[in-house]
Amino acid sequence: MKCRQVIVCGKLFDGRHDELFEHMEIGIEDSVITEVGKNLSRAGGTSVIDLSHLTVTPGMIDAHVHSDIFTWKRVWDIVTRSSTWCCLGHLHTAQRCLERGFTTIRCHALGDQGYGAVDVKKAIDAGYFHGARMIVACHMLGTIGSHADYSQIFSENPRLSELAQGAVIGTGADFFRAAVRREVKYGSDFIKLFMSGGFSTPNDGPEDQQLSDEEAEAIISTAKRLGKPTTAHVYAPPLMQKLIKLGITGMEHGAMMDEETAAMFEKTDTYLVPTFCPYNEIINLDEENLAKKPPFFQKKLRQYAERLKSGRQIIAKSKIRLGYGTDFVAVHECYESWYEYQSWIRAGMDPFRVLRAATSVNARILEADEKIGIIEPGKLADISGWSRDLLNDEDALRECGFVMKGGTVYPTYKPNESEGG
Repeated sequence: MKCRQVIVCGKLFDGRHDELFEHMEIGIEDSVITEVGKNLSRAGGTSVIDLSHLTVTPGMIDAHVHSDIFTWKRVWDIVTRSSTWCCLGHLHTAQRCLERGFTTIRCHALGDQGYGAVDVKKAIDAGYFHGARMIVACHMLGTIGSHADYSQIFSENPRLSELAQGAVIGTGADFFRAAVRREVKYGSDFIKLFMSGGFSTPNDGPEDQQLSDEEAEAIISTAKRLGKPTTAHVYAPPLMQKLIKLGITGMEHGAMMDEETAAMFEKTDTYLVPTFCPYNEIINLDEENLAKKPPFFQKKLRQYAERLKSGRQIIAKSKIRLGYGTDFVAVHECYESWYEYQSWIRAGMDPFRVLRAATSVNARILEADEKIGIIEPGKLADISGWSRDLLNDEDALRECGFVMKGGTVYPTYKPNESEGG
């Protein structure tokens, strides 16, 4: 016998329309939405969930989560601790995200700690543990000594660094073709490559090209032949333009965007997950939080401050297909996804664009739009409820008042005023 539930909404954002609908109800049977409308039937032992005090949305999606770390204060645990520890980190993050209203996360694993993300994903899907639905890339493909190579923490001990380097850091097109095939073989949902350097590692910069053109092409074309989407860590316009020409599915960051590159994104419908929050400290000049980052991180943020500011405005004003993702490895915990909403609003984004980015747009980026991202019949009953004003409160996603994943209600996290997230 099917379990029927009706959710009574205060207001409803359905994930598609730039409107908050009044007096709407959602009918659910087992794990699936069956009806959306007014005055739905209560017949046959229907269970009613009264959320008339909340704004109801699809379950939120964070498309850039480094889920294998427990806390940003110990990010290097991904190199120094066991694969089991990192596997537990994935589970911890998935549970913390779910209780905050983010029912799906796209996991970008750091380091080389095996394929535990796939195991955690499967265990959650099987119902052995509660947690956000996971879309995973088990490794970051990059060159020796690059931003993807976390063994550089041991660079003063070459023998130890070589041991820690792992199987997905290397050189040459053939190496990376094999790496892609291995990722697909063991269950990665998408392929992540590191085209450029970055801010959070000591020995590179955001304008460095760290994969050769041939290596990047080998990754993208091999993944395409195997039916897997590709995304890239990248900042500088010339490298973004190369990736678009190579046919990449999408990109992460793009923080030094220029007008010419933005137009290329728009023309090709290449998506971008801009991860605004990690650069807030320099864009909004927050010296207290800036000081929490390593000296080399602070130095690079100051060096590129003006380009980061102009890049953000170009992204915000563009018509690029933008996804919502956080990329927390400093200052905030990886499950405190609400901070990114604040960043988009402060950048001048329309709240509905942010909400769509975190729901229907992200669902498409994750290639899961047949199941999640919109509240409509046939979609999974992934539903969140929010007590704050989504249209006028930049901290609106800080407090989740209700969360359901696949028709099951889960407890929510209640932040204290003294806490950040």
